[in-house]
Amino acid sequence: MTTVHINIPDQQAAALSAYAEARGLTVEQWIIQLVEQAGPGQPSEMPAPDIEDDDRPIWEVFADTMKDAPREELAALPKDGAAQVDHYLYGHPKT
Repeated sequence: MTTVHINIPDQQAAALSAYAEARGLTVEQWIIQLVEQAGPGQPSEMPAPDIEDDDRPIWEVFADTMKDAPREELAALPKDGAAQVDHYLYGHPKT
């Protein structure tokens, strides 16, 4: 058996614990039930992702993927995201 650690805020942990306890379960038992209900019990039984052969350039794939993104969400993205990727992903100081 493998142990999985998930970091969640204390308030969420308390809510999960209360939810599980109300059903007479530990958090671990409740999560195991959720996983079993969600799909196949073993990763090897899960279907492989449907991967298409796509010969388009990456910028066309990206444009197609983003076509339905709301304009206000795109406008809210940082303008220096590529140059400051370490700042936005890892919290490093901006250079």
